[in-house]
Amino acid sequence: MVKYPDYHDELIEDLKDHDEAVAYLNAAWEESLKGDEESQKLFLVALRNVAEAQGGLGKLAKRVRIRREQLYRILSPRGNPGLKIIRTLLIALGFNLRFC
Repeated sequence: MVKYPDYHDELIEDLKDHDEAVAYLNAAWEESLKGDEESQKLFLVALRNVAEAQGGLGKLAKRVRIRREQLYRILSPRGNPGLKIIRTLLIALGFNLRFC
């Protein structure tokens, strides 16, 4: 059986760079607009990865004043956050939501 390298650690390291994180979130947002269920979950996973790279979900939860467990649920593939919480999370991570 071929063993594939774990990309997650490298991805998290790359996402520590603000410009890399912006490009990653933009790509995930664009993909999520396809409308199918799997692509819609992609943005939440991407946001979770960026949060992990930017100090972790616990730190982000403290910044936005919600329980860490609640943030894990929000950013899970089954999460269904509203625009208000997504906006709050993006601002806390130092990002803006813009449409071109």
